[in-house]
Amino acid sequence: MAAATSSSPISLTAKPSSKSPLPISRFSLPFSLTPQKDSSRLHRPLAISAVLNSPVNVAPPSPEKIDKNKTFVSRYAPDEPRKGADILVEALERQGVETVFAYPGGASMEIHQALTRSSTIRNVLPRHEQGGVFAAEGYARSSGKPGICIATSGPGATNLVSGLADAMLDSVPLVAITGQVPRRMIGTDAFQETPIVEVTRPVLYVGGGSLNSSEELGRFVELTGIPVASTLMGLGSYPCNDELSLQMLGMHGTVYANYAVEHSDLLLAFGVRFDDRVTGKLEAFASRAKIVHIDIDSAEIGKNKTPHVSVCGDVKLALQGMNKVLENRAEELKLDFGVWRSELSEQKQKFPLSFKTFGEAIPPQYAIQILDELTEGKAIISTGVGQHQMWAAQFYKYRKPRQWLSSSGLGAMGFGLPAAIGASVANPDAIVVDIDGDGSFIMNVQELATIRVENLPVKILLLNNQHLGMVMQWEDRFYKANRAHTYLGDPARENEIFPNMLQFAGACGIPAARVTKKEELREAIQTMLDTPGPYLLDVICPHQEHVLPMIPSGGTFKDVITEGDGRTKY
Repeated sequence: MAAATSSSPISLTAKPSSKSPLPISRFSLPFSLTPQKDSSRLHRPLAISAVLNSPVNVAPPSPEKIDKNKTFVSRYAPDEPRKGADILVEALERQGVETVFAYPGGASMEIHQALTRSSTIRNVLPRHEQGGVFAAEGYARSSGKPGICIATSGPGATNLVSGLADAMLDSVPLVAITGQVPRRMIGTDAFQETPIVEVTRPVLYVGGGSLNSSEELGRFVELTGIPVASTLMGLGSYPCNDELSLQMLGMHGTVYANYAVEHSDLLLAFGVRFDDRVTGKLEAFASRAKIVHIDIDSAEIGKNKTPHVSVCGDVKLALQGMNKVLENRAEELKLDFGVWRSELSEQKQKFPLSFKTFGEAIPPQYAIQILDELTEGKAIISTGVGQHQMWAAQFYKYRKPRQWLSSSGLGAMGFGLPAAIGASVANPDAIVVDIDGDGSFIMNVQELATIRVENLPVKILLLNNQHLGMVMQWEDRFYKANRAHTYLGDPARENEIFPNMLQFAGACGIPAARVTKKEELREAIQTMLDTPGPYLLDVICPHQEHVLPMIPSGGTFKDVITEGDGRTKY
């Protein structure tokens, strides 16, 4: 059939005319309904739409394979309420979809929950979204049916781009479905004078924009005695082990950091963007406080939270100016926030960062504590994205800026290992440790070859719980522990660790070891640090552990969760 092998760029999808709301046919046509100009041969931009386009080089299903008499029976009554994700999955079922290649994430969890309720659709869980889209292409190329891939928002969606471009250029029928942040957060990069002498409960809220101003920030804290809460990006801008540090605030921040913001009457926001993972319910965030926002990016000021005082400028220069004023007026001001600091100290004693025990098993937080102790808090730490990322933010006490490397805003899994490579190249004499999870690590495991070839002394502390931990935690808390494609091991051999990360390291000539018992952990980490060159330590952790504290998405300080794990039913 000439039409089946033609490279003609004519459209194959019948589109409705402006006079009719219905397409002429639900199937693709071998010709265009409207004339095409020759210039279309030269320019064919990538377009993402809700229309299924069948390619020229794949023949349509043969007539005998289409059961025109078969009637689809919905498992829902006509008037039965259902979620949008269930409507989506049922739409796929109506189209005869039997297989999808889907990788779950926060914004696509509902879709995966709905997939577990389907009796006809099988999900093949890839280990990277790019693997998923390429697998969907292979499915389409070999079967003539559209390949279906599903990913979460942000980096999940962008990881599909290469596969989408490849499918377009080769005219392969492909449908890519992604999650998205709530509509109200789209476009926000989701996630009046106030004299300082008139306040009693001030808090410093510092972010990534303060990393170049750590010396000035430290002097400001010394002059004022104001406690410091940091964003995920801002860790290390003020020493986390200092008594005035409240450590991280936000969704998985300390109770005392979030308490301080909740009860503050002055919030000094330096180099931050009021991300939704920090603020939760925006209107309730620091609702009692006057807000002073200093940021070099004018687009960030007032974008999410309207400040009472705003300064568009370099935080470093602003701090230098304020420090000079404070130094000149120290005797006059006589700042004393001792009562406020004592109140926060009580909160620290009442709600310290802690973790559960699991017999001889290794709590992942404990592994990070030991690493912090043995490196004296001086290592450069990179991470992937997920539970291990939050534990690394909580339990490693960063002393200086730029010790903490993590994909904070985008949340791109697979970031940790290549980031550690860059850090090691830039800081050849530093201890560089990639604290990673098995889900994130395997996404760029190929970079072990780079580490070996370049002979970089990157250490990998792999917290391996055989699951997509953070998504699993949300399943435990909010989905009655229904597992929707978050187990990363081999279901046929659940008693074994799969994949064997030591063999990945061995294939690249990198020494590696596995530790499973708490009593053996310290020696194993010390051996990792003492071994010249790169090293991988596979730390087997219980998958039931949860990252706490936790303020649910869109919640407030009053919603904070401090207890429980995967052994509890919710």
